[in-house]
Amino acid sequence: MVILFASLSMFYTKAVAVKMLPFDNKNEFQVVIDMPEGTTLEKTQAVAKDIGSYVSGQGLVRNYETYIGTSAPISFNGLVRHYDLRRGDNVADIQVNLVDKKDRSIQSHGIAKEMRGPIQAIARKYNANAKIVEVPPGPPVLSTLVAEIYGPDYQEQIKVARQVKDLMIKTSNVVDMDWMVEDDQPGYHIEVNKEKAMRYGIATAQIAATVNAGLSGMSVGNIAQPAAYNQTAIKLQLSDADKSSIDDVLNLKVIGMQGNAVPVKDLVTVTRQIKPKSIYRKNQKEVVYVLGDMAGDLESPSYAISDVSDHLKTVKVPKGFSLKEEYTHQPELEDNYSLKWDGEWQITFEVFRDLGIAFAVVIIMIYILIVGWFQNFTVPLVMLAAIPLSLIGIVLGHWMLHSYFTATSMIGFIALAGVMVRNSILLIDFINIRLDEGIPLKQAIIEAGAVRTTPILLTAGAVALGAVIILFDPIFQGLAISLMGGTVTSTFLTLIVVPLLYFKMMHKKTLTPSKSES
Repeated sequence: MVILFASLSMFYTKAVAVKMLPFDNKNEFQVVIDMPEGTTLEKTQAVAKDIGSYVSGQGLVRNYETYIGTSAPISFNGLVRHYDLRRGDNVADIQVNLVDKKDRSIQSHGIAKEMRGPIQAIARKYNANAKIVEVPPGPPVLSTLVAEIYGPDYQEQIKVARQVKDLMIKTSNVVDMDWMVEDDQPGYHIEVNKEKAMRYGIATAQIAATVNAGLSGMSVGNIAQPAAYNQTAIKLQLSDADKSSIDDVLNLKVIGMQGNAVPVKDLVTVTRQIKPKSIYRKNQKEVVYVLGDMAGDLESPSYAISDVSDHLKTVKVPKGFSLKEEYTHQPELEDNYSLKWDGEWQITFEVFRDLGIAFAVVIIMIYILIVGWFQNFTVPLVMLAAIPLSLIGIVLGHWMLHSYFTATSMIGFIALAGVMVRNSILLIDFINIRLDEGIPLKQAIIEAGAVRTTPILLTAGAVALGAVIILFDPIFQGLAISLMGGTVTSTFLTLIVVPLLYFKMMHKKTLTPSKSES
């Protein structure tokens, strides 16, 4: 028990970290570039070109493709992140293709971590936000670390989200910070003086059409080509040099009903203002998303969430309100400000919860089967004692190999339950056979250990050797460690602990009649 609890304490001390799934070894990753809203396409192209030059100089990069103003072809990761919807002059994607994994010793995750710093240093020179996006090993999420901010006022939600974002930036192992709030974009509100326009004989719609044509162009017909299948449109538009400022558009003239030409600026009032920002909703509730990724010694979001939670009391909210944390479900009401942790954490919670329920069902079924066979309710408890002992080898194995305890590790722990119980059954069944033959309890237990050790070791060896095949796979390494480490330690401890527990339980039963007789 001391060894068991000492090994489990490694989860608390973070000597063994818990993560949904480790990063897989892929042959590609993406660099997603976001410039401030309102940035020109040419400046975005300059950032992408500079980053692309750095990427092309890396020895393990086979080639790269740059997409300016649009998204790269949608990948598995983009299904949830909606990368296919990325459009605009301020966005760019770089698809980086690596040398095939059989020709390199470094995993793609290690390559991406090495390139993240220099790429982001280049992006900072242009006031850009560059994120390294890897193909996820499991279900895709909006981001590895997601904080959803809910509340009664959207502008205040943005203020709270900005403070949460600042806390996450200061948190160790958190990288690629971003949020789904646009930067302030200046805009011009043009209001037509209808009374003045009427005196000149000009309609409001005519002024609006002229301004729109100056900014976006106007279709004025088609070229007469009788033999053509598709007609060629004629579009009237200003050159880029002639619409570099708002004054260029306001100097356009509108022709009145009497043939008089009047500049647009004489008929309108222009107000400079900030364009409204997009409002995101999840399940019909207004939400502000704060996004981040994990890289470093502890790449599991649960540790970053714990660190941020310790400092949430410093977040300022409007008077009369508080900031409540939610870990497993979205808040039902929007009458208070709430922070809901999502992303990989949500999937980790659901997967380990479901695996825990499955493990409980397995234990109950095994217990029922053993009770039915031995016709005893206490003997199965001795047999099940071997199951938690496998955690000693599982945890120590993950610690020795510096591996994460993942969902596949948990699956291996569940799979071991049947093997470990089988070893206990081999011992106790043999003991009962010898007891029925009149052999003393102590002698029967010793003989059971001598006779049954060989088949128990053969079974354990088969399980451990079979797991060697998947030990070097980045995704299923946790399963292999659980099968190998759990089998080895649990087998040896089963040969010691189960006979001792059974001796102690049966010894008391055999002593009870002798006391009554005396």
